[in-house]
Amino acid sequence: MRSPDIQQGKLFYYVAPEGRIPKNHPLRPIKDMVNACLRSLTGEFTKMYSPIGRPSIPPERLLKALLLQVLYSIRSERALVEHLDYNMLFRWFVGLSLDEAVWDPSTFSKNRDRLIEADIAVEFLEKVIAMAEEQGLISKEHFSVDGTLLEAWASLKSFKPKDSPPPEGPGSSSGRNEEVDFHGEKRSNKTHASKTDPEALLAKKGKGKEAKLCYTGHALMENRSGLVINAKVTQATGTCEREAATEMLTESVDRVRATVGADKGYDCKQFVKDCRSREITAHVAQKKHSAIDGRTTRHPGYSVSLRVRKRVEEVFAWVKSVACLRKVRHRGVAKVAWLFTFATAAYNLVRMRNLGGAAA
Repeated sequence: MRSPDIQQGKLFYYVAPEGRIPKNHPLRPIKDMVNACLRSLTGEFTKMYSPIGRPSIPPERLLKALLLQVLYSIRSERALVEHLDYNMLFRWFVGLSLDEAVWDPSTFSKNRDRLIEADIAVEFLEKVIAMAEEQGLISKEHFSVDGTLLEAWASLKSFKPKDSPPPEGPGSSSGRNEEVDFHGEKRSNKTHASKTDPEALLAKKGKGKEAKLCYTGHALMENRSGLVINAKVTQATGTCEREAATEMLTESVDRVRATVGADKGYDCKQFVKDCRSREITAHVAQKKHSAIDGRTTRHPGYSVSLRVRKRVEEVFAWVKSVACLRKVRHRGVAKVAWLFTFATAAYNLVRMRNLGGAAA
């Protein structure tokens, strides 16, 4: 018998989000790990807020909402808030009941800036790494390092001479899409700067590639499980990758006789010297005139490092595609660095979930 399509709502519903989410949903292990990390950050959250005044969005919920934005490739905070309003899965993950009001997008963005100013992303990444270390997933001896270009939120039309006067007259606002002819004009970071994002620099990854306004994201990966243990964002200079690698190794590697794999861009005397001064062996891919010789390349571990180091590209691919950082949404090194670091922490959570599932 055909059942009639009756769409009459009930007066009361006794439904909890917890009961509607499958027990084997992939977000469940991630939520457990995130909750454990956030509990250890309670002291940091307390320092961020005044003991008096109107209650704000709980920082734990704010961070979990931002994590959903990364995991589900949501481009804007406004779209994220819309998802939180009607998506039961999102409400369950953040901790909102079905009848609880969702935050205003502008209020959400202002509270997110508070987390950026407090540099909570670095603390969150450290807690994730500490959890992975407790599970025996972290190698303290073998690492890989690399950098990638992150396209800035600025047009090439905004890249103008530093001494150029500001636009005047009607229709000369910064939002006007003016016609610009670059042919025959020599432009460099020494003479030009972006009016939209002055900290972004003109850069390209290799010969024959298109130059764009970019930042450089750096990641230090341990080789056992492919987890990021340190992440930074710098201006896209010619030496930023080696300088950031040296800084990250100093901060995160304290094991004597450790190794670090890297591509040919790191094969220079200064980087190899800096590594040796820290008792770290640089397993860099060799150029024609290399800074390393047979004393390094003769060992079997050298070829292993060169093979494993390519896995750091998986981190950059995930961050750019899933976390939507191929073209960043914010301006300035500080904000871009916060988002990049938070995205690498999200990558680690997904990686740890997968490793745990494989072990089970």
